[in-house]
Amino acid sequence: MTIENGAPLNLDPPGDGRVDPVQRERRELVSLMTARVGDAYLGKPVIVDGEIDLVSLCRLLSERGRTGALVRDGDRLGIFTTTDLRDALLRPEPPASITAREVAIFDPKSVSVDDELYTALILMLRHRIHRVIVRDGEEVVGVLSQLDLMAFVTNHSHLIAREIEAAGDVAALRDAAGQIDGLIEVLRRDGVRIEVIAGLVGALNRQLFRRLWDLLAPPDLRANSCLIVMGSEGRGEQIFKTDQDNALILRDGFESPDLEAVTEAFTAALISFGYPPCPGGIMLSRPLWRQPLAGFKESLRRWIHGDDPEGPMNLAIFLDAAEVAGDASLLAAARDHVDQLLTDSGPWFARFARAVEQFSEGGGWWSRLPGLRGRDAAEIDIKKLGIFPLVHGVRALALENRHHVVGTAERLRALEAEGRIDPALARDLVDALRFLIGLKLDNNLRQIAAKRTPDNAVRLGELGTLDRQALKDSIAIVRGFKQWLGRHFRFDAL
Repeated sequence: MTIENGAPLNLDPPGDGRVDPVQRERRELVSLMTARVGDAYLGKPVIVDGEIDLVSLCRLLSERGRTGALVRDGDRLGIFTTTDLRDALLRPEPPASITAREVAIFDPKSVSVDDELYTALILMLRHRIHRVIVRDGEEVVGVLSQLDLMAFVTNHSHLIAREIEAAGDVAALRDAAGQIDGLIEVLRRDGVRIEVIAGLVGALNRQLFRRLWDLLAPPDLRANSCLIVMGSEGRGEQIFKTDQDNALILRDGFESPDLEAVTEAFTAALISFGYPPCPGGIMLSRPLWRQPLAGFKESLRRWIHGDDPEGPMNLAIFLDAAEVAGDASLLAAARDHVDQLLTDSGPWFARFARAVEQFSEGGGWWSRLPGLRGRDAAEIDIKKLGIFPLVHGVRALALENRHHVVGTAERLRALEAEGRIDPALARDLVDALRFLIGLKLDNNLRQIAAKRTPDNAVRLGELGTLDRQALKDSIAIVRGFKQWLGRHFRFDAL
């Protein structure tokens, strides 16, 4: 058996006929990462009219041995589960007088039969749901439940997501967090694509942060705030644990006497989980990053129109914000405020984008690759030379065009759809980014194996011929993109 873009994977049992537990675990994980939704068992949906009462609906489900149904209500399609029944039983009306349309969840999440199975898993993790509708074009062909998905991978008993959700205290959550790095290593070794690994790890991280917040924050604080992650974590492009970039937006007028203690405990817990503190202090334990919405709006104004030298960096990090828990409308309001502040700000966009020129290429390092002579040729900072200018350039274009998506590939798709960037350039940038992130991951794995602290410094002597050539090509793509940005934003006029 060979995994896509990877080396052959030996799945043969040991010589004594027993199945190696580690090998079995790897096989189950890889099957999840490479299969399509249509490969899994799809429960044939029970479809009912929205007028049916709950007693009749439950009788029907009992007869068919099912725990949920799809609800048709005119042009709308909803989903009814036992969770909805539980909530309905708390209402004062008798169940026989409540219709399915009153309690069903309409516009449920859906996937295509051709989507990769991991897409469904990430969707379930991100939205904390247990079922998704499966479509073939516009036709509903089934419902995929979390249990069905787990059954497809032989009921993998150590799935990290389940352990996170079941964690009853910080110690149990720490144990679950400790398994993520091992998962990364297994998936990378077995040739799973880098965007798949990043997507899964990002979803697990957000679930971890959300569960930690649930354990530490009182209900009134959770209800009146929005916990966000930013930077590469917000973009879904971080794999190994690096700096914490998180914040808390509070509802205006809300006050919590526990705020400082809870946010400090949150930061300390993440440090104990292996997420290093941010050297720049971009963590919700710092007052600047735990403010009411009005305070964040004022900070955004200063970052854009003030003279704080850290302002553009803070803004760039905030532009990659994604909601983890709480009231997402608070983040949306803050993000909308950025667009209001930047009306008719052409020269400002150019100054913001020009940060892509911040790091020099050192006179074309790739010309020194064959001999690798001297200390200057020994290593490069892959983030400064490749990842940062690519990500920030796309971020600046998205900001200029008022796109609120945060992933670099998603931003490029949005820009391409509007004709703001050539499709060939967008494709090359996505390919370059995925290669650079994959190279960084491989480098971090080598550093960990050698008991070195993972960082962005790649030792060129440790790369094979193919990786050196791909690195050269990727940096050339980034260099061409920087030149394109210079023409687009007219850097020469600044």
